Amino acid sequence: MEVSLDQLLTGFGQTLYMVTLSLLFSIIIGLPLGIILVITRKGHIWEQSAIFHLLNSVINILRSIPFIILLVALIPFTRLVVGTAIGTTAAIVPLVVYAAPYIARLVENSLLEVDKGIIEAAEAMGATIWQIIYRFLLPEGLSSLVLTFTTATIGLVGASAMAGAVGAGGVGDLALTYGYQRFDTATMVVTVFVLVVIVQVIQSAGNITAKKIRRR
Repeated sequence: MEVSLDQLLTGFGQTLYMVTLSLLFSIIIGLPLGIILVITRKGHIWEQSAIFHLLNSVINILRSIPFIILLVALIPFTRLVVGTAIGTTAAIVPLVVYAAPYIARLVENSLLEVDKGIIEAAEAMGATIWQIIYRFLLPEGLSSLVLTFTTATIGLVGASAMAGAVGAGGVGDLALTYGYQRFDTATMVVTVFVLVVIVQVIQSAGNITAKKIRRR
């Protein structure tokens, strides 16, 4: 195997860095978008047909673009934001553009599972739109939201591996550079194993957290 332990640890750190920051920014953008998708739809607490259909269309368009194409198409924008289109930090920009609409859609699905009776009861008590969102909608959907963010995190792990195509680093870059391009089967197996372990840990942590929240 051509890859050393130091290179593997460095790649793991780069993957962790990309996924963590991308997830943070994606949640900051995607969570509000998901909430807006829910409350502006027909029959909900802030029905706004124009806003809903516009946002819904934009999210559908962004989600329809494969990440590898998005990665290349956003090179000028990435260079504008971080000053370069190559490297670990540069990969965060397309990762956020890729994941934020995905999270918005998952958040929408999670919040739509909240019992409408709870929302109606909150309205009957005279709660404002913000109070309904903060005190009723989000707390009731929290368990599902945890699983939503877990799914999004795993998606980002996979996307970060593809980001190795533009020199983003990470475990995926090692798999591509050493495992695929140099026909190093041992490196390929090890890097795939590391990615599988990462995904399993994330999924298990998400499942346990969601289960604890449901019991409360």
